[in-house]
Amino acid sequence: MLIDSVRRRVVQAVHRRLLPSPVLARHMEYSMLYSEDDSPSAPSDLLTNISLEAIACARHISLEDVSHRLGGRFRYPDSVVNLWPGEHYRLLAGLVQVLRPKTVIEIGTAEGLSALAMLKYLPVDGQIITFDLVPWADYPRSCLTSEDFQNGKLRQILGDLGQAEVFESHRDLLAGASLIFIDAAKDGVLERNLINSFESLSFAASPIFVFDDIRLWNMLRIWRELQWPKLDLTSFGHWCGTGICELPYNSAVSKGRQ
Repeated sequence: MLIDSVRRRVVQAVHRRLLPSPVLARHMEYSMLYSEDDSPSAPSDLLTNISLEAIACARHISLEDVSHRLGGRFRYPDSVVNLWPGEHYRLLAGLVQVLRPKTVIEIGTAEGLSALAMLKYLPVDGQIITFDLVPWADYPRSCLTSEDFQNGKLRQILGDLGQAEVFESHRDLLAGASLIFIDAAKDGVLERNLINSFESLSFAASPIFVFDDIRLWNMLRIWRELQWPKLDLTSFGHWCGTGICELPYNSAVSKGRQ
């Protein structure tokens, strides 16, 4: 994790030296523009409909209570969590409202803000299983508390799902998910491993996937080459990229949506 952080900062420093930004902003990342007519996949009607419904819900969602969890620990204002568009938290909450998932899988707990946003609108019989390599209580600037886990609707599992044996050990749990949010390494390796592993599952119902940061340099190729039906929702989600997708209808999801 430390090595990845240092490498990312070095790359950013080189980019800024060689290609100064034409925009002044608190946080800047390098990306690129590319054509869509030759894309290997396109959005389905299902994705378009779900997205429109989630966007409509996000307009009326408030996450001010989640914003208060930040307590000034970050270099950006606490109100950023409730910012929409620009951040993805209200869109994630909107997707939970629309899909009413019984099981949400989050890959990358981090400070816990995404989990808290989804938890607020989770159905009574729903649960969020969040995976990370670091226990939530040990994560720097974590916004989670022990009370968030008391009723069992939120649970953390430690493990790297990018490793085949770890993924296999949670196969049944993952196959029961309705919504899967991937917000982890963004190194282009973990995401590819996850895509390959998820394609091997037989889901009870074809889940909806959300990928964070799809406009970041390391994520461009992963998102571009993904052949699942997909839709870029960056303008209604996270400024550095939000993508929604679903597994294509095949034998691995033979019980899925039609």
